[in-house]
Amino acid sequence: MATSTYETDIVAWSNEQAQLLRAGLFSYLDVEHIAEEIEDVGKSERRELRNRMTLLLVHLLKWQYQPERRGSNWRRTIKAQRRGIIDCLKETPSLKPDLQDIQWWIESGPILSVPF
Repeated sequence: MATSTYETDIVAWSNEQAQLLRAGLFSYLDVEHIAEEIEDVGKSERRELRNRMTLLLVHLLKWQYQPERRGSNWRRTIKAQRRGIIDCLKETPSLKPDLQDIQWWIESGPILSVPF
């Protein structure tokens, strides 16, 4: 079985696929892997939002419950994550419903699933 460029060099593979698309050579496209990569883009965007939200919540909780340890680093992190979240939602507005989804929050990490 021949090894595809996808398995050995994804950058070369993506360049090949882009060239094939632009040339209209659709029958030569690696459709299955293209579909996987497109899905991965969405997963990556969701992961970025989840990571930013988790980091923001952790630092807001620290800020609230450890006032004696407040510092400029925490303040900068909070501001940076808020800006990053706003940017994520502007660039990918289809992620907004995730913020309303309780399951999304449950899956957002151990900080949010600790029983009280």
